[in-house]
Amino acid sequence: MQDLGNSRKIAGRIVVIAILLVVFVAGAMSAWYFLYTQSTGPVTEITEVAVTIPKGVSVTAIQEILVQQKVIHDDVRFLLLARLSGYSGRLQAGEFLLPTGQKPLKILELLASSRSIQYPVTIPEGLSYTEIAEIFAGKGWCNAEKFNDLSQDTEFIESLGMEGLTNLEGYLFPDTYLLTKNSRGAEQIIALMVSRFKVVWSELSGDKQYLPDRVNTVTLASIVEKETGAAVERGLIAGVFHNRLRLGMRLQSDPTVVYGVKDFSGKITKKHLKTLTPYNTYMIPALPVGPICNPGRDAMRAVLEPEQTKNLYFVSKNDGSHKFSATLREHNRAVRKYQRKSKVNKGNKGK
Repeated sequence: MQDLGNSRKIAGRIVVIAILLVVFVAGAMSAWYFLYTQSTGPVTEITEVAVTIPKGVSVTAIQEILVQQKVIHDDVRFLLLARLSGYSGRLQAGEFLLPTGQKPLKILELLASSRSIQYPVTIPEGLSYTEIAEIFAGKGWCNAEKFNDLSQDTEFIESLGMEGLTNLEGYLFPDTYLLTKNSRGAEQIIALMVSRFKVVWSELSGDKQYLPDRVNTVTLASIVEKETGAAVERGLIAGVFHNRLRLGMRLQSDPTVVYGVKDFSGKITKKHLKTLTPYNTYMIPALPVGPICNPGRDAMRAVLEPEQTKNLYFVSKNDGSHKFSATLREHNRAVRKYQRKSKVNKGNKGK
């Protein structure tokens, strides 16, 4: 009986020792983990660093990237912290500006909640899709040839919900786009621009009693955009073109002639004016076959809400503005006044 009692005492002591050992180890592990959460990353002369996290990488790979960029120390506890904090499944891909010398939990929080670094690219009104391609390609965002090919790819155009178009001229909305490294590529950029166009078109046409013809509106807006030197004249120019179309008169817009000429040299000739193309409004008594550039919001609004006018003609005053006339006689006088030195009258409507 005495031996049994001793055995129980020994067993009890072992249990107590085991419990104490577990408590000690747990306490040590907790302290080890807690100390890491309170530690800060490497101190460097650089206070912020741009870090790129590729799509689909593991938390381990993210840790390696952060270590290489000297945002955190190389420590296995980072993975433990990511999982225990719940951030491991919320870390985003992209390019982020991260501070150095911060606690690891703060870095995880930023990677889970911050926006990628955004780079502004401004596309002015009135450019063709080939000119837009050159801007994006020049800044390294896409391949210009790929951009141009996709802008004429009917299958791709249909995938964007723009059925019936042979190309995207007129539907790449000019604006300032905030791009991230993950938005590189012609497909994504074109999709973004077309999406912006759809939003603007909906805003401009949604309150109209009858839904305007989108193709005709954008086509005329593209001509207004190219003809407008002074922004205040957009509505008046649109009014003149509406009047001419209503009366069956040719628009006689020089920019439409230029668009239909391959490898245009920079000077319009009489031969250009008399060459029949689907865009030459000196020859066709209607709108051209499609837009000649990508118009902005104000040009589209001007076409949808033109200024009421009796004018049928306008001629450039060589200062960005135009002289408007209601009769051919008045117009011819204006031409002689403003364009007498020109061999070919730029902006001359009614020739």
